[in-house]
Amino acid sequence: MASSPETTTLDIEGMTCASCASFVEKSLSRAPGVQSASVNFATEKATVQYLPELATPATLKEAVINAGYGVLERAPDTSAAERSAEIDRQKARAYHKLKRRFWVAAALALLIMPLSMLMLWPALLERVSLPVLNYVLLALTLPVLLYSGREFYVSAWNGFRHRAANMDTLIAVGTGAAFLYSLAATVAPGYFLRRGIMPEVYFDTTATIIALILLGKVLEMRAKTQTSAAMKALLGLQAKTARVVRPGGQEVDVPIEQVQLHDVVVVRPGEKVATDGLITEGHSFLDEAMLTGESLPVEKTVGAAVFGATLNKTGSFRFRVTKVGADTMLAQIVQMVEDAQGSRAPIQRLADKVSAVFVPTVVVIAILTFVLWFDLAPVSTRLPLALVNFVAVLIIACPCALGLATPTAIMVSTGKGAEHGVLIRNAEALEKAYRVNTVLLDKTGTITRGEPAVTDFVAPGSSATDLLPLIAAVERQSEHPLAEAVVRYAAAQMPAAESLAATAFRAVEGKGAAALVDGRAVLIGNRRLLADEGVSLSADLEARAKDLLAEAKTVLYVAVAGQAVALLGVADTVRDTSAAAIGKLQRLGIEVVMMTGDNPQTAAQVAAQVGITRYFAEVLPADKAGKVKELQAEGRTVAMVGDGINDAPALAQADIGLAIGSGTDVAMEAAGITLMRSDLNGVVTAIELSRQTIRTIKQNLFFAFIYNTLGIPIAAGLLYPVFGWLLSPMLAAGAMALSSVSVLTNSLRLRGFTNQ
Repeated sequence: MASSPETTTLDIEGMTCASCASFVEKSLSRAPGVQSASVNFATEKATVQYLPELATPATLKEAVINAGYGVLERAPDTSAAERSAEIDRQKARAYHKLKRRFWVAAALALLIMPLSMLMLWPALLERVSLPVLNYVLLALTLPVLLYSGREFYVSAWNGFRHRAANMDTLIAVGTGAAFLYSLAATVAPGYFLRRGIMPEVYFDTTATIIALILLGKVLEMRAKTQTSAAMKALLGLQAKTARVVRPGGQEVDVPIEQVQLHDVVVVRPGEKVATDGLITEGHSFLDEAMLTGESLPVEKTVGAAVFGATLNKTGSFRFRVTKVGADTMLAQIVQMVEDAQGSRAPIQRLADKVSAVFVPTVVVIAILTFVLWFDLAPVSTRLPLALVNFVAVLIIACPCALGLATPTAIMVSTGKGAEHGVLIRNAEALEKAYRVNTVLLDKTGTITRGEPAVTDFVAPGSSATDLLPLIAAVERQSEHPLAEAVVRYAAAQMPAAESLAATAFRAVEGKGAAALVDGRAVLIGNRRLLADEGVSLSADLEARAKDLLAEAKTVLYVAVAGQAVALLGVADTVRDTSAAAIGKLQRLGIEVVMMTGDNPQTAAQVAAQVGITRYFAEVLPADKAGKVKELQAEGRTVAMVGDGINDAPALAQADIGLAIGSGTDVAMEAAGITLMRSDLNGVVTAIELSRQTIRTIKQNLFFAFIYNTLGIPIAAGLLYPVFGWLLSPMLAAGAMALSSVSVLTNSLRLRGFTNQ
């Protein structure tokens, strides 16, 4: 029986443009056992799905190497932080090597340029032999060619062997042609003179182009490291050690890697939580902003879940480890961000298609440019002019900016989203969120808190101080959700009150509960319970009960010693942030629609509270996906927001699903975006971030396309009368480097995103 496919990630070394990424992707796709391969030029990662009986990571690595590229090693059995640190070290070595190559090229180019200028000054040439000067320039250019530019030529040769062309092909052919022509003019000037051609040399062109392109590469690599800054910040949050309680009660500090499931860990004030677990002893407030974006500390007591990398603010506590390593919340967030950064947005397909045919097309245009100039220019200058334009076309047309336009913006935005507690599953989800014009909100647990709470306490002629301890004593014996709400309310109203004991407790199914407290009979339940016990309501309580029912609240009636004394109004309360978040969505031009299983009266009440004008009431769980389809049939692009298992079909049906972080794993699995906070402001953040990201990508693609669209004709000399001064290949090299850096810089502006 065939095994299920596995997925691995390879860190690719040596890619210089989108064409390289496309070639590596094709090479991996052709390898035996590979079902799919996706290579991201910006992240320099390849995500490969393969059948383990036909392929292994070693054979995949071999396919990459055979294509002429390298694979950075990932040490096995290491944490995400350790792997990232090792990759960073390898990239740092590559960066320093690149800088050395640049400085060698720059220093020699600064010598070559003024020496080349001597040819423009006949008076100086009288003192310096032209052949000698040319040989000096040749000697200075060779180190630039053989050391600084070596990797361009090696990469171009590897591409040629595999019938592929990339950015390095353009650089190698352009600078190589200029160098070989200059070499021939230096070694055999008489050959050119006899044919009426001035034997000019272009060593300065060769050296300066390589120096400028390397400068662009240095700036590009530096900017790329900033695009993953949010990712590095996430990885850096993890605690390095943990204080583990050993048998016998001894507390020992151990490296985080040695913490095991079911260990008991001690956390003191000011320390980071080592990994995920459940509190077994103690009480504290934790800063979870790094995971959820929530600015306020969260109270934690016995039984509460804690997560690795969160910061303990006040008290000390102990927790039992429930997850370690790749299973922790932080590791899953990092993995989700990595997956999103490696994914491909639909908007990127156009750039990928263009990049795939761009280099061969440019080579053809460059050859045509050479032929036309050689044919049309005066005999004495036709070869130099044809060569200069040929080189300029090759250099200015490098498609780096095109390959960086989309993935760099996605890298920055997905990392920024994680900072704000918005986890984007992939680039496609980001692009879909940009198109949303309708948000469908499930009421319970999304607009509201998803749990009952006491909203009203009515006790005419009685004191809350006297009644609440009696009520709480009875409800503490009950397991009903409404009873829990009453106990929470009593504790909040009278935190210092002494707890009373209830005896003779009995639960009356479907009606309420009864018990003896402090020698008095106490009843708490619905109207039928009081009727069964022969307790009547006063006119005042009757009127107040009607008011509460009109507000779509559940009413609990309280009787003490046979007399009705109080009412409790209970409802699933609206979250404090819901109305403001819905208002923000509406100001963004998005219609907000509510969906609930409640009756129309309750639905209208909640909708009015939060400013929603359209809602669906009495919607059964099985019908939720149908409501999404109904909106889609109106031509709307729908984002569904929910938190429960019964929301999963609707989340999957929607154009984009957003799962509230307090929800179920099933809901999160069906969603394209997960909100770590139980707060609708996360929906606003996700949509605003997606809009800014797609805007940035469109700007990047415009810059890249317009640059090549205008740059190639100018370099080819079609606008010679107006832009003749722009024909220099050195200017083309500078412009090409600048285009890539401008796209990266534009993407980095997303780092300033705020969810105001």
